[in-house]
Amino acid sequence: MTTTYDATPAADGFHMPAEWAPHDGCWMLWPERPDSWRMGAKPAQAEFAAVATAIAAGGEDVTMAVSSRQYDNARGVLPSEIRVVELSSDDAWMRDVGPTFVVDGRGGRRGVDWAFNAWGGTEGGIYWPWKNDDEVARKVLEIERAGRYRAPLVLEGGSIHVDGEGTVLTTEECLLNPNRNPSLTRERIEAYLHAYLGTEKVLWLGPGTVNDETDGHIDNICCFVRPGVVALHWTDDASDPQHAISVDALTRLEAMTDARGRALEVHKLPMPGPLALTEEEAAGIDGIAGAKSRLAGDRLAGSYVNYYIANERIVMPLLDERTDDEAREILVALYPEREVVGVPTREVLLGGGNIHCITQQVPTA
Repeated sequence: MTTTYDATPAADGFHMPAEWAPHDGCWMLWPERPDSWRMGAKPAQAEFAAVATAIAAGGEDVTMAVSSRQYDNARGVLPSEIRVVELSSDDAWMRDVGPTFVVDGRGGRRGVDWAFNAWGGTEGGIYWPWKNDDEVARKVLEIERAGRYRAPLVLEGGSIHVDGEGTVLTTEECLLNPNRNPSLTRERIEAYLHAYLGTEKVLWLGPGTVNDETDGHIDNICCFVRPGVVALHWTDDASDPQHAISVDALTRLEAMTDARGRALEVHKLPMPGPLALTEEEAAGIDGIAGAKSRLAGDRLAGSYVNYYIANERIVMPLLDERTDDEAREILVALYPEREVVGVPTREVLLGGGNIHCITQQVPTA
């Protein structure tokens, strides 16, 4: 049984490393929920398998957690080098329901188990119940034989990005949303972030990407590329509602310094689309009581910021032929030491997220 610690990671000398630090592996969850994934989730499963394969080829061991109902199917679809384990969940967003791993620089690795309420609970959440999802982090830590900190904070992994040097980036739209932690002030939330991530300074953006059903996760609008450098979701189209949001984010970023006092260098990644759910796609999604409806014409929160940094490569989403190449060229320039590989992920996007959302790295201790 994994040990649960009463102190906090920071008090015990642990911190969340940057995502470009070396990984021992990556965890994912297999999609099957019919109100999230169309046509019995078969198209989404093919893309999840492609993402897992691309990460494994990038120098990482990948584990796919799968329900008992889908175990044989997943084992048959996934290549043999992907480990498949049976684990219950309510959907497939490992970034948000899995543990945030922390290390101490002396060979120790533990994990933060955040409280989860399906992105808003009864006030705007995406589905109910979410009990299985809230237990995923503990189960992953048990399998990884890593100690556990149960945080007194509702938080999803996609709502935070760190630079590994004391800075955490997030959005007000998500972390200050009353459907997460209504009794907590901004100052108290900052204190919890520092205690459980080992950080020293919070950089707050305002809203996230338009129509992001996670209430503006940071991993869909802005991320750290390396200390002092960020990538920002951007459009030059002043008539698009994303433009004002991205301009506000740019203005804030240009006025900020990180925990080490550095000004931020900002690189713009183009916005795909705008993209929308088609009638054919909507027709393949089941409606379930207590779950978010997905309707034809709904705007999709597509973003190239939502990529994964593997040990040897960047695994990026391919979302729009008009912008894929430009986004890839920018990422190639930003990560000269890593191969940039694109994977078509429209089916992942239809479910409400993308590559970063469906992955969770296990940093090297």
